[in-house]
Amino acid sequence: MSMKFKKNGKGKQGSSDSLKLGEDEYAQVIEGVKRIYSTKIRPLETTYNFEGFHSAPLTDSDIEAKPIVLLIGQYSTGKTTFIRYLLDKSYPGEHIGVEPTTDRFVAVMQGSEDRVIPGNAAAVNQELPFRGLNRFGQAFLSRFQVSQTNSPVLENMTIIDTPGILAGDKQSVERGYDFTQVIEWFAQRADLILLMFDSHKLDISNEFKMAIHCLRGQEEKVRVLLNKSDMVNQQQLMRVYGAMMWSLGKVVQTPEVMRVYLSSFWIEKPVNSFEDCRELIEAESKDLLRDLKELRRNAAIRKINEIIKRARMARVHALIISHLKKEMPSMFGKKKKQEALLKNLDQEFLKIQQRHHLPPGDFPNPDRFRQNLALYDMDKFKSLKEDLLERVDDALATDLPRLMSMFPMMNPELEEAQKNPFEAFSAQPGEVPPSYWHFSSVDKASYAPMFQSLNPREGKVSGAQVKPILMESGLPNESLAQIWRLADFDADGYMDLDEFCIAMHMIKAVQNGGHLPEKLPSSMLPNRKF
Repeated sequence: MSMKFKKNGKGKQGSSDSLKLGEDEYAQVIEGVKRIYSTKIRPLETTYNFEGFHSAPLTDSDIEAKPIVLLIGQYSTGKTTFIRYLLDKSYPGEHIGVEPTTDRFVAVMQGSEDRVIPGNAAAVNQELPFRGLNRFGQAFLSRFQVSQTNSPVLENMTIIDTPGILAGDKQSVERGYDFTQVIEWFAQRADLILLMFDSHKLDISNEFKMAIHCLRGQEEKVRVLLNKSDMVNQQQLMRVYGAMMWSLGKVVQTPEVMRVYLSSFWIEKPVNSFEDCRELIEAESKDLLRDLKELRRNAAIRKINEIIKRARMARVHALIISHLKKEMPSMFGKKKKQEALLKNLDQEFLKIQQRHHLPPGDFPNPDRFRQNLALYDMDKFKSLKEDLLERVDDALATDLPRLMSMFPMMNPELEEAQKNPFEAFSAQPGEVPPSYWHFSSVDKASYAPMFQSLNPREGKVSGAQVKPILMESGLPNESLAQIWRLADFDADGYMDLDEFCIAMHMIKAVQNGGHLPEKLPSSMLPNRKF
């Protein structure tokens, strides 16, 4: 099956040029992110010890890092083979076998020559984005390495290969470090997370379940890859797919179905593979490779989005710490008061939420926060510094949205019909070409930054959040009400990214003289088959 990134005559990846579109703008955005973070967000983090409760301050190498693809799966699901398939070559330190062969975390990165950098050296290298791994100590760093090789694919991404997740009695073996915490660290920094399953091995062990649970809050990055799909026939594949979704449904608690790719990435195709689903598997695998090619385009948007999330988290953290400091007595009874504050932390969170009008979703898990808080003397916390808070507020209200506004310049080139879908029918006011009522014509890339600026929770925004943007169109309330009814096709009163883009798409139609349909055409529904 030939579905690798197509190469041109010079041996480079055919996608490389498209991935480098807007390189100057991309660099400009990254520099802007570094400046905003270092001058307006990091000072708040360091003042209120954000690192002790959440994560270490970001370095320039963290922000400049290429998009990260994180592979997670049980042993022998084909993670290492998948990387080798993408690169079309072996990489230093790889080991492929049916037993649990990858016993370490491996970061596969671009390098001028093949070499392996041990974990301890990689974690102190300022040019690599792995300094935060020092927190996991020697036990982990001895099981981590960076494998560098020269590959056009790696010019646009870094791939993290993880140890095969164990099952049965093997999962009781002590690794020497907290596996799920390491997975969570990488997941927070990843741009795409691939959960890999083998068509012959669908069980989810306790260790795998724990790894999936630590991905909560990162669901928009997660994709499921059912590998070796050609090792079963068509009827069996349907049953395997259903069984996998049933198993995942008990572990992943999300309102949306995860995107699943049916694929088969072999270095050499086995002779006993089935051909009856070949066309479907090839189409699915091409979709996955296309998503990987687009990672670089979307990386800067994700970086800004992550910085926004981090700034909001740091802001709430500062309010919590300063509140606890304020509650401590000035002279006597400090120990007793600290114990009371720890015991009633939920109520203290509620006070802060009501006093500062904050959404409850911005607050950390109280049990986990309490564990970290018990290690500190609250009396030594810093009081609230309004100037630091104002800097973060300014970054959230002005600087970061300004960076977001640059992204229309960075979109890949579109077909003429996508650039101006009304150009072809301007002679007939009110007429909309049939192709316009197809989801593929929705300019999703242009509307995504607007959607992200609304700070969606669990991938959705409410009507109150969307209303100001819709009203900016100048359309009458009757038209906007009809657009909402059509776009909110699952009628849950919220909009996800697809529904928001459909609403903006219909606003554009009305503004250009088009008429709204009475019912949303089925062709406008996004493909959520898997």
